[in-house]
Amino acid sequence: MKSNRFKAAVLIFGSVLFFSNTAFGQSQDRQERRKPPTFEELIEQMDANEDGKLSKEEIKGRLKKDFAKVDTDEDGFITAEEFENAPKPERRPQRQN
Repeated sequence: MKSNRFKAAVLIFGSVLFFSNTAFGQSQDRQERRKPPTFEELIEQMDANEDGKLSKEEIKGRLKKDFAKVDTDEDGFITAEEFENAPKPERRPQRQN
């Protein structure tokens, strides 16, 4: 009888420990995803012709939607300088839990 209680306690403790670590890990991932990418990271991911600039055909996501706002010299490319000086995107309102 005591053996069954001990096994149950160990099982419950192990489950709680596992799920608490999983939940903590997910919350850290969410914070990391909120951080905007650097220009260097975007170049690594999207610069198909490796010219150090991003054309509208190469980019994806929000940046593509706001391409005209970021490409201030209207040459059809986003450079590191234009990216650094780009207006910051508006934040989406946070959901209430």
